[in-house]
Amino acid sequence: MFTPDRKQVSRPVKGRAFLVSLAAGGLILCSAVMAADGPGLGKHIDESQLQGWDLIVQPDGTGLPEGSGTAAQGQAVYEQSCAACHGMKGEGSAGVPALAGGSLTTTPPLMTVGSYWPHASTLYDYVRRAMPPLAPKSLSNIEVYQVVAYVLQLNGIVERDFVLDRASLPQVKMPNSGNFIDRSQVQ
Repeated sequence: MFTPDRKQVSRPVKGRAFLVSLAAGGLILCSAVMAADGPGLGKHIDESQLQGWDLIVQPDGTGLPEGSGTAAQGQAVYEQSCAACHGMKGEGSAGVPALAGGSLTTTPPLMTVGSYWPHASTLYDYVRRAMPPLAPKSLSNIEVYQVVAYVLQLNGIVERDFVLDRASLPQVKMPNSGNFIDRSQVQ
């Protein structure tokens, strides 16, 4: 077993402590300067530029744009922009989630728009911002209303001729909406 010689044990050198203090002070000073001036990345944008990115739709419909559509109109848009991945009837494919059908009582549960999602506005918000995956935000607001109406119709939630718009979409009752707890107001 190795036992160090007590005479050989290193002790802090006064110069080393000074260097460590100097380095720490320099880091603090640099951090303060960067926080004041920022890292110098990007540029400020004005409200008109922000509008194209501020697309969040709330469950109560706040944020929904003008436009409307029915499932009958949405079928053609869906077949052109969505069916290649999600299937002709929303059945999904390998690695791509099903949009229609589903059950929360099966093992494992099959969570789809109809069996799981709490708000129809969430579907609108998601489709508008993220679909199709290779060209997000490429669908017009009207096309999004049409596709959402079609997906809701595939799930038996709305009729084929139901007009979906900023007034009617928040009124759509999703089958699983009662099984979610809104914690946004909990303090």
